[in-house]
This record gives sequence, C-alpha cells and structure tokens, in this order.
Amino acid sequence: MTPYSDAFGRLKNDGALVAFIVVGDPDYETSLEIAKKIVDAGADMLELGLPFSDPIGDGPSIQAADIRALDNGMDTDKAFKFIEDLRSCTDMPIGILSYYNLVYQHGIKKFFSDAKNAKINSVLIADLPIEECNDALKEAKNYGIDSVFMVSPLTDDLRIKKIAGYATGFIYAVARLGVTGAKAGLEESASVLVKRIRKFTDKPICVGFGISKPEHVRQVIASGSNGAIVGSAIVDLIANNLKNKEQMLDDIYSYVKDMKGAAKITKSPHSPNP
Repeated sequence: MTPYSDAFGRLKNDGALVAFIVVGDPDYETSLEIAKKIVDAGADMLELGLPFSDPIGDGPSIQAADIRALDNGMDTDKAFKFIEDLRSCTDMPIGILSYYNLVYQHGIKKFFSDAKNAKINSVLIADLPIEECNDALKEAKNYGIDSVFMVSPLTDDLRIKKIAGYATGFIYAVARLGVTGAKAGLEESASVLVKRIRKFTDKPICVGFGISKPEHVRQVIASGSNGAIVGSAIVDLIANNLKNKEQMLDDIYSYVKDMKGAAKITKSPHSPNP
C-alpha cells in the first residue's frame, strides 16, 4: 500500500489524477472491473464513495450511482470486501468518501479497524465538521488512516488554517459551490482557493467538483494544486452504457487516459512538492 507522500513524491512536477467511483455501481463485479480499468488507464489514486441513501453533497449523477449500488445489495461491509479484492491488483493510494451516518452505524472504532484491514489510505467524511471530528480523528490516528477534509470557496482563512492542521494525506479543495457534477466550465475560484490554502500549509491539495475535461485538469494543476479529482464524468460514462459493459469499460479507459495525460504538465513554481 503506497502512502500519499510517496505517491505525490513520485509525480515530481506532474499532477495527480484522482478518480472517483461509487463502490458497487452498477453492481459488485462490474464496479470491480471499472476500478481495475481505471488503474490500467493510469490514474494515480482512487477515491471510492460508499453508497448512501441521502448523499446531500452529491448531484444527480452520483445520487443515481448510489441508488444503483444500493439496489444491487451494496453495503459498508461489502464495500470493505470490495476494496480488499481491489488491492490484489494495485497498491496505489485508495481513499473512501463517506457520510457520517454510515460510519456511526458501523461503529466508529470498527469502521476504522475495517478500513485498516482493507488497506485503505484515507477517509473523508463529507458531512462531519472539524468541531465534531475528534472521535473519528482519534480512531483514524489509532489505525494509521489519513484524514481528508474539504475546503470550499466560502471557508474563511481561520477555518482553513484549522483544517490544514487536522488534515493528513491531502486537502480536498472544492472547485465551486454547490453539489458534485460535471460542468462545462471551471470557476476561477478554484485557483484563488488553492492560493489561499497554500498560505497555511504545504500539504498536497487536490481539486474536485466540476472537473470533467482535460483543460480543467490542466487549469487546476497549473494553479498550484497537486492533483485533480474526477468523479461525476466517470459516473456518467457508467450510466450511459449500462446495457453495454464492453463499451462502458472502453469509454472509461479512454477518458481516464486522456485526463491523466492532461495532468502531466509542470506545476507552477509556487506549488511545493510534498
């Protein structure tokens, strides 16, 4: 299992491509094939969403993916098993994105224990504010799991400083306001946000929300971030090819390969190497 520090370090002046899918979408076996195809296409890291019935931070694409996964029997225990199976073909960093309800229902200690056993690098709990994160943070540290936190354009500098102190692995910079989803344009606020975070930390920063085109990847890497997180656009390729798995896998492979190619550019001088 490769630590984030090693993975970012290997990239030197290139950016990381972090690919997101929902575990079990559209079903366990196909989802595993998709994840392996993403690895083969050159993604540097994986962010895996645990399907949840009320994902308030996600747009229609990922909500639909959650429903498909849940309808096919995916749950938290099976999600950990899924990642154990995936570990047979990759040692790249794997993070999970969850909502606190799933962590709480599973049992906080057991959740992080199971995450360690599945060789998960990090956990991001999307709806858990730093003021209430002590229990989760304690167990994450106990089990050697990195804690990833989100920073949005509305986060003030004092809060950014606090989040930077808590975060390990990397910081998730939210490129735009609203819920997740592939967008035609990327707001300049992403570049501004990266610069604001950089005032307080040299920890890796990855930008997500609305990253759907190669030019988006180039823009966020050139702005000084260490990586781009791509999710809804991949999930849309799944949804658009539910009746043709071969086409689905081919489209995902080509898309991820193109997006990774866009990340292979020199970062701006003010972006430190982790």
